[in-house]
Amino acid sequence: MWVPGAGIPSRLTLSAFTRAGRFCVLNSGVARWKDVPAENCRGLYDFHPQLKPDVGFGKLSSRLYKSRSETKRYVTSPRVAETVVRMLRGKRKAGQLILECNPGPGVLTRALLASGARVIALESDKHFLPGLKSLRDNVNGRLDVIYCDFFKLDPRNRGTVTPPVMTSDMLFQYLGIKAHPWKKGFPLKVVGILPVKTERNTLWKILHDLYSCSSVYKYGRAELNLFVSEKECRKLTANPQTPGLYQSLSVLGQTACAIKVLCTEPSSSFDAYTAKGQLERQRHRESLEQNVCFIQLTPHRNLFTGTLTPFNYDVFFHMLRQCFMKRNAKLIDHLPSLSPIDAMYILKQIKKPKDVRVVDMYPEDFQHLFETIECSKDDTCKWLYDEFMEDTLA
Repeated sequence: MWVPGAGIPSRLTLSAFTRAGRFCVLNSGVARWKDVPAENCRGLYDFHPQLKPDVGFGKLSSRLYKSRSETKRYVTSPRVAETVVRMLRGKRKAGQLILECNPGPGVLTRALLASGARVIALESDKHFLPGLKSLRDNVNGRLDVIYCDFFKLDPRNRGTVTPPVMTSDMLFQYLGIKAHPWKKGFPLKVVGILPVKTERNTLWKILHDLYSCSSVYKYGRAELNLFVSEKECRKLTANPQTPGLYQSLSVLGQTACAIKVLCTEPSSSFDAYTAKGQLERQRHRESLEQNVCFIQLTPHRNLFTGTLTPFNYDVFFHMLRQCFMKRNAKLIDHLPSLSPIDAMYILKQIKKPKDVRVVDMYPEDFQHLFETIECSKDDTCKWLYDEFMEDTLA
């Protein structure tokens, strides 16, 4: 975690570097002032994130990361595997580095290797490890196999983690991959299928890691190529033209990344396996989404060139979640609970009418709203922060 200051409530720590140097906290309806270090942390375009190590960890307690029976999808269709290879290759030459998450039976792994790629296979199911290691022994060092679950990297409440749960530092130090400046991208592509039962939580974790430049994003601007359910894909790419699907996740995803839907496949193109490596029964498979979308999430190169930084991203999260709690309400009705700055002044600055609703705002409008409040020069208090929202933000 970032440790920019001391003596600040945990969920406010990342906001400690906002430009004003102080902000207003609401508690039980009473406002009070919190003095925080005044420090300007803009211009982080070429920074190397340096995270201070967490200390004093207890035993692993989060249920999310305990081993449990869960069904996972795997690419088992050679046609789908070839489609993925073609999408990943693009205009690049052979030899690119691919980090494949939960390859399972290795159908996609073989297709990637056949294209000339070097593959790092992160497999969380021990039942598939022997087959992958056998393949590794016959491809002249172009395949590494690691017992690891990519989607459970860097658990929030981690103690002494043991595989398949790992930290990104453990993984990338083992692979010999060093941190890269944000604007220079990242030397590998990540490909995988989001866990069926925890898609939404996994997407939130990815976005949290991205905005805070933690986990894999501590090492650079990693591109993720993921199969997700069509339902979650539609929400992630929604906008005011599809108000029923539009939500804070949509805004955060599109603000942080260029999102491309590369292809859509029927769920019949995948096989589902239990945690014991057994093929899932058909009657259970029918409950899965009918279509699965292959999407590409490429973090914007200029994400941290303006007001938004890894130090104040949590305020942006808070703003969006507050707004979308009443998505059909007028924005002007939300503003008094977000900032003491005059609501009409804010609307004038972002060039929106007073009857504009939350669902009428595009991602770039929300970013403009955040920047307007964050950069206001007339108020020493930029934001109203209700500590009751801490659990909502977690």
